[in-house]
Amino acid sequence: MTTSFIDPKTLKFWLHDGGEIALLDVREHGQYGEAHLFYGTPLPFSRLELDAPRLVPRRSVRVVAYDDGDSDVAERAARRLAVLGYTDVHVLQGGTRAWKAAGHALFAGVNLPSKTFGELAEEVYHTPRVSADQLAAMLARNEKVVVLDGRPVSEFHKMNIPTATCCPNGELAYRVRRLVPDTTTPIVVNCAGRTRSIIGAQTLINLGLPNPVYALENGTQGWYLNDHTLEHGGTRRYPAESGNTDLRPAAQALAQRFGVPTVTAQTVQQWAGHTGRTLFLCDVRTPEEFAAGSLPGAQHTPGGQLMQAGDQYVGVRGARLVLFDNDGVRAPTIASWLRQMGHDACVLEGGLSSGFALAPAAVPQAPALQTIDAQALSTRLDRGDVALIDLRPSMQFRAGHIPQARWSIRPRLANDVKSETRPLVLLADDAALAAWATSSELAGRSPAPLLLEGGMAAWRGAGLPVEATPERPADADCIDYLFFVHDRHDGNKEAARRYLAWETGLVAQLDAAERAAFKLPAASAALHA
Repeated sequence: MTTSFIDPKTLKFWLHDGGEIALLDVREHGQYGEAHLFYGTPLPFSRLELDAPRLVPRRSVRVVAYDDGDSDVAERAARRLAVLGYTDVHVLQGGTRAWKAAGHALFAGVNLPSKTFGELAEEVYHTPRVSADQLAAMLARNEKVVVLDGRPVSEFHKMNIPTATCCPNGELAYRVRRLVPDTTTPIVVNCAGRTRSIIGAQTLINLGLPNPVYALENGTQGWYLNDHTLEHGGTRRYPAESGNTDLRPAAQALAQRFGVPTVTAQTVQQWAGHTGRTLFLCDVRTPEEFAAGSLPGAQHTPGGQLMQAGDQYVGVRGARLVLFDNDGVRAPTIASWLRQMGHDACVLEGGLSSGFALAPAAVPQAPALQTIDAQALSTRLDRGDVALIDLRPSMQFRAGHIPQARWSIRPRLANDVKSETRPLVLLADDAALAAWATSSELAGRSPAPLLLEGGMAAWRGAGLPVEATPERPADADCIDYLFFVHDRHDGNKEAARRYLAWETGLVAQLDAAERAAFKLPAASAALHA
């Protein structure tokens, strides 16, 4: 395959020409989070075959892969994408280095469009907020106030504001009247930082809730930075039973206000047959509801996270997003925000009962690897006649790994083992991840690498030794881990301050085209709606 290279000027034009484009940052998560393009979708080379079909389901879509310009990862990824059947693949010549040299901004962090949108939404809507100290005083006085945490259950479990109840943003319209039946009780919505606090509070305001509604300024981080105590391991959450459809008329009106179309299953079926547009079918309900049954071909995209971290679910800029629920409340509410974010979002008429079925994207079958069991591996390690390569995330390796194991990751795998003459054994959480890494990076190696059957769980289950190395691999080698994003949750106040400064500074980094891509109402319209 001959690689097609494009320059920054061409890419900048493509990003705003109205056509679909999948802009893929194929570096590992830590590298991506340090400096990337605003619309870059993280698709680490280590997970390329696992995630590309879901993020970029249409094989003929225009694709641009990029790296830092000082490695060949983007070219390698482009070749792998071609093998997977993608037919219009290009590489940004010079990567992020060339992009910056051309005068364009690079952004740190993750979920950039969503977080930037949150800051713009606050600017336009003037979302009411309370500080950590104000909320702490309200709670200390036992005032009648309800704190709703707009993050998923897993994040809420890590830390929460005292008295808070977990109600992810996508569930607010459907659950709030069960959680707060009184129409005069003040409601404070929080998240870990800013975005979901702002969007959650403004969601309830946009729905016309009569309660006083506020965003908690700077979320749990602001709470912690002001020396208030967080709870850990919280389990208070929205009721498992069905929500309340009282706000359905308000949700429908909100969708109409922002031009959200309602489309029939027949229309979506016709769209699915179009070869020139990408279609994502999005089930915005809870994980439990999705697990109990969904429409064929649907992806689980919990509503709050679809707004907060859309690039984890949708890798094609300009694609059609068809949202559905089973209540007529959640999908239109979420779609109203997605339209303001600039997405082509609509709601499926009839939702779960529409009978629509979408053919799932073709997923390549990972090549099979021969396996070795834990006891046999232990014996061979004792003899010293195999080399064990651990492909799990670097932080998992630090926390506990098999003695003698070396950590590696797909972009570096071939180089890391080039001088190793012993047979290789690979360890991975996902057998497919190891198989794809082997097929592209270790093709032709003899003997073919083996895979530890059952992974780390099997090793531990056999009662075999595990060791921790908190400083190894070194921070500089942990290219899959973004320290400043994670450290803010681990008692590191300086990391929290840096994160909040980063978040509030996003809007200033936008250029005119990036800002114009959002479709928020004018300030006067937002305030008088």
